[in-house]
Amino acid sequence: MIIHSHFDVNEKGHLTIGGADAVELAAQFGTPAYILDENVIRENIRTYLRAAAEYFGADALPLYASKALCFTGIYKIAAEEGMGVDCVSGGELYTAKKAGFPAEKIYFHGNNKTDKDISDAMDMGVGTFVVDNDDELSALSAEAKRRGVTQRILLRITPGIDPHTHKAVVTGNVDSKFGNAIVTGQAMNIVKRAIATEGVELAGLHCHIGSQIFDIEPFADAADIMIRFIADIKKECDFEIKELNLGGGLGVRYTEYDREINYAEAIRDIAAVVTGYCRENGIKMPRVILEPGRSLVAAAGATLYTVGSVKEIEGFRNYISVDGGMPDNPRYALYQSQYTALIANRAGEPRDYRATLAGRCCESGDLLGENMEIQRAQRGDILAVLVTGAYNYSMASNYNRLPRPPIIMVKDGVPRVAVRRETYEDITANDIV
Repeated sequence: MIIHSHFDVNEKGHLTIGGADAVELAAQFGTPAYILDENVIRENIRTYLRAAAEYFGADALPLYASKALCFTGIYKIAAEEGMGVDCVSGGELYTAKKAGFPAEKIYFHGNNKTDKDISDAMDMGVGTFVVDNDDELSALSAEAKRRGVTQRILLRITPGIDPHTHKAVVTGNVDSKFGNAIVTGQAMNIVKRAIATEGVELAGLHCHIGSQIFDIEPFADAADIMIRFIADIKKECDFEIKELNLGGGLGVRYTEYDREINYAEAIRDIAAVVTGYCRENGIKMPRVILEPGRSLVAAAGATLYTVGSVKEIEGFRNYISVDGGMPDNPRYALYQSQYTALIANRAGEPRDYRATLAGRCCESGDLLGENMEIQRAQRGDILAVLVTGAYNYSMASNYNRLPRPPIIMVKDGVPRVAVRRETYEDITANDIV
């Protein structure tokens, strides 16, 4: 086992991903390539579904935050497992629709929905809008009244929590671009507006404090603030909030230095806190919605590359260059995100060499990691970066006109293409000559 149980080493000394030989996958499908273990994704979904039902009640609903990894196949898996989904753009909605995902179980998010987004989502029959601001509330009301319907909504609230994560993935602080802060009075103002607004039905509240959080305390603090706010709404507006979306953000183990989280136990602990706060504040337990994304798909993934050049600068650093880079994984360039990497064709050997993993782009910041522990490499080796199932494909680009890699889904050791590799023709398809 390497970091997670579905990464292992076979008798050839090769890395295996969900039982499939990574070297053989690279030979069959080429590199770069995203590999996903479908069984891991399904088991993670089932863990959330079971724990949410056990600790929050049968009506609790985990939503897959599909910004983490969006393609038609992931929506089909979510639908088959009985999960809801969270979408944040017209493109994600379209992908869910194309996959046949039931629209009534979609929550439509985003801090700047366009009029077309709103109209298209209502055409689809999206079940719930998560309304971010006053302008959106007005636009949604106008569209609903024009159609003669009432649209179910949640309001996004910022509880003012610092979860001690990377500042780029903190979303619950008072001055966030998302939602309405409680301490400034904006949250109560938009609640009152929503209650009085025609064409919408205020079902509940939403909060999300950030991502890659390993401690339960920030979630407990957010729950405390949100339950107290629900109590204030009941007292001041004589209105009962029936649904509370606590967002997502539980961390994932990317390296051996990261903690491992038992998601079922984390949900149990958060549920105990929410139940206690409801009791203390005299509030009926709302229906609880959870919004995992990264914790469902990140660990399921790995990215395979072919080593090109190895450069050693004596007294400074060593470089291992691969045939991908920041276009298929921009997270190190953006967040200095740490990963585990190894030479897949010698995975059983000690990782006793230190190197910077460099991409192929004409960009000095095109790196996958620095000072990483890895085996010595040579041209033609297959290099694997583990735990790349979240925010890799979904953030991929065509920088330097590089085609995006395919997604290869492995189930019970058998691989299949879930998203084909882009071609140069794909890249130039929209160009007008």
